[in-house]
Amino acid sequence: MRSADQASDGYSAVFFMDGSNVSRQMRGTEFGAFLDGYVGLSDLADSDVKAVHVELGGDLLVRALVFFSIYFDEEGRADSHWNLPVEKLAQAGAKGPDMGAGPVRLVCRSQCPDPSLSEELWDPDMTPGSNHFQSIRKAVDTNSLKFRKAEPEQEENIPVLAAESSPAESPGAAADRARLAQLIREQRLRIKTLQSVHRDSLAEMQRAHRLEMQGLRSDTSALEQKYERQRLSNEQLKKRLAERNEQYLSMQEKIAEIGNRDARKDASSNAELVLIREQLERKQRELELRDDKIVALEQENYDLRHQEPLENSVMAQLQQHSVFLVAYHAGIGHLTLPYDDIEPYFRNPVAYAAERCGLNEPAYREWLGHYEHPACAHLDEKGGVCGEPVMRVSQPAEFQPGVDDRCEAHREPAKA
Repeated sequence: MRSADQASDGYSAVFFMDGSNVSRQMRGTEFGAFLDGYVGLSDLADSDVKAVHVELGGDLLVRALVFFSIYFDEEGRADSHWNLPVEKLAQAGAKGPDMGAGPVRLVCRSQCPDPSLSEELWDPDMTPGSNHFQSIRKAVDTNSLKFRKAEPEQEENIPVLAAESSPAESPGAAADRARLAQLIREQRLRIKTLQSVHRDSLAEMQRAHRLEMQGLRSDTSALEQKYERQRLSNEQLKKRLAERNEQYLSMQEKIAEIGNRDARKDASSNAELVLIREQLERKQRELELRDDKIVALEQENYDLRHQEPLENSVMAQLQQHSVFLVAYHAGIGHLTLPYDDIEPYFRNPVAYAAERCGLNEPAYREWLGHYEHPACAHLDEKGGVCGEPVMRVSQPAEFQPGVDDRCEAHREPAKA
């Protein structure tokens, strides 16, 4: 009776890869048990695993290879939605390297009979020293799964008349041509896999560059806002200082005028001088008291911010029982607010959400307007809005003003 692991003319197995080495092997039936969720692998929990579906002939030589990826959840169980038809793909694979029984039927990302499934596949490495095909062949030769090798059938020694050999080509030339064709196929496959790796690396670098540029733009905007606030604060301080200087100079002028008066003025003039001096001293004391009051108010504000909540109050209950508030904002989903973040959140919820996204408040509000109304925001000469629907950008950090909120006709060139 044929084993359940046997393919149509041999056996099937699944090899898990760790880098260029085979880290785990299992028969086809064992892999089916993992897909059904009966058992899990704790060492593969929450990871994307690169695996290879291997079909062997009865002589235990490789006939077909399918390089696929599969996700294992937090409990080490295979993704229940994974339904890649590896057996069907193995039958439709193109020619690959010769692994002992002629060119294998090969299916990988750059050589997939169904392009819609290529994202669930991966390309083998053919670099000397880290060649996946050599590691697979070595594992097959070891036969740790204990597949039974079929004995070759003894052919009857029936004499036959040898056909006339073609004078145009010798057997050696035909063999050389076959080896050359196989070498060309292997080199083409290696070129395809290298191109695929290059495309993936380039896409990842472009994404990282785009995120870095977005972060730099956010940092620049934050610095500009900080500089503007500092400039306004300095202007206000200069204005207050100028007003105080004018008051002081005015008082000095009055004192000088009184001092230059004739010493023979009556007592009423002397009383006026004393009164003005007292007013000056009172003003100075008022300034000192106001400064002290400002310091006291700042200290009181600090104490109020850090004081313990009143007993039996709602805030005290939140703090004692470690209760967290949950808020929802577009772009980051649900936020869990610890006790210390409740007050700053309610002072400015949008600024709090923008900070959690890694953006400043204006940038987050600009993205939020696009997210709620994904339409072209271009203004024509008359002030009218284009309003053409555009593709919504769901992540704030990936939003580019002037590009993602514009239709094709009004889109600005993307910044490098």
